[in-house]
Amino acid sequence: MKRKPIIAVVGRPNVGKSTFVNRLVGKRQSIVDDLPGVTRDRIYFDVEWQNKQFTVIDTGGIIPGDEDEIMLSIYDQARIACDEADKIIFLVDGMEGVTPVDSDIANILRQSDKPIFLAVNKIDSHNQITMISDFYSLAIGEPIAISALHGSGGVGDLLEEITKDFEIEEDLDKDAAIKIAIVGRPNAGKSSIVNSLLGEKRVIVSDISGTTRDSIDSRLSFNEQDFVIIDTAGIRKKSKVDYGVEKFAVDRAIRSIRECDVALLVIDATEAINGISDQDKKIASIITESGKGMIIAINKWDLVEDKKSNTINKFEQKIANEIPFLDYVPKIYISAVTHQRLNQIFTKAIDVQAERTKRVSTGLLNKVINEAYALNPPQTIRNKRLKIMYSTQASIEPPTFVLFANNEELLKDHYKRYLENKLREAFGFFGTSIRISVRTRSEKKK
Repeated sequence: MKRKPIIAVVGRPNVGKSTFVNRLVGKRQSIVDDLPGVTRDRIYFDVEWQNKQFTVIDTGGIIPGDEDEIMLSIYDQARIACDEADKIIFLVDGMEGVTPVDSDIANILRQSDKPIFLAVNKIDSHNQITMISDFYSLAIGEPIAISALHGSGGVGDLLEEITKDFEIEEDLDKDAAIKIAIVGRPNAGKSSIVNSLLGEKRVIVSDISGTTRDSIDSRLSFNEQDFVIIDTAGIRKKSKVDYGVEKFAVDRAIRSIRECDVALLVIDATEAINGISDQDKKIASIITESGKGMIIAINKWDLVEDKKSNTINKFEQKIANEIPFLDYVPKIYISAVTHQRLNQIFTKAIDVQAERTKRVSTGLLNKVINEAYALNPPQTIRNKRLKIMYSTQASIEPPTFVLFANNEELLKDHYKRYLENKLREAFGFFGTSIRISVRTRSEKKK
């Protein structure tokens, strides 16, 4: 399957970039605030418009020449986004008019040799349309008036122009290969695992953490099933990552999680014997929040001393105690050096991907939800109780369920977790995150 086209949204602080991205995504996912520089890192979102799928990058506001450390890092992130993007939306503030910073940014963007689309934001009424004429001076191209806040103006025209050469997504074109991203902290043995799976030294292996700087894809087959193995840079704590090359590598690793089917979270057995690190838990959360399948691989199992018949059982209990929210995730104990149990990576990935694409009949789903509700009704909130009238599975990868209820605000996180556990008890969904959303539907009057 071809990579989705990438569109970067850039501009100076507080012109409405995150509001515009939220408008494209369809819900509030970026942080929106009147304080300039709220969005510091670039954030990726998948968007579908008229059956065309693409990725939008929300970036921090650029102030060229600003010597403030945070603003320099924001500028660096925006520059990387432009390098990575296929097309660029330059967003400006129609209410404020052209500023010297806008002119500086325009000069920088022209050097990118990428298609640039000038969007004049905050044109909230037809009477304000004449305000865009000043922006011709930026020499970027035809200004398009939009209102990110209200969705009016030329948002549709802008998307029409940008996506006119994008391909319409067809399910039949989907690559049958299962994409496995090998992720984890630096020096956990990710590249050694990849080399052992491929049977050749394709990736540099070193005791120095951070040897792998970019995500590397390799294709192979196992039992007539095709796989794409993605080796990624080690993901360190954000506070320990320097901006520049390493920051870019870590961001690419996180993006590889978003684009894979199954993530293999590699944990060093010699370190985990003393406890699962907070960073491993953070990476697991990234995988879960991305809606991907997951396998936990305890690597370097050959180096664990004094192994007994119950060592794995004790290790399983340690993981269960420290990361109980991952009890549905399969765990394998491997060694990249001795090749111990490496084939389980493929067999487990096939199983997990099957769970990610599993569909449940509407009748059976409603039976399980209704029984779970009857067994443990939700608590009343301000004399109101959640009533679930109907349930359906909306999509797969990950399995996503929609509950139609009397009031969506009455479904609290703890009850959502309860329903998720009941769905897992009934249908499995081993190794895959599942999503539950609720929509308000008025009750029919009798």
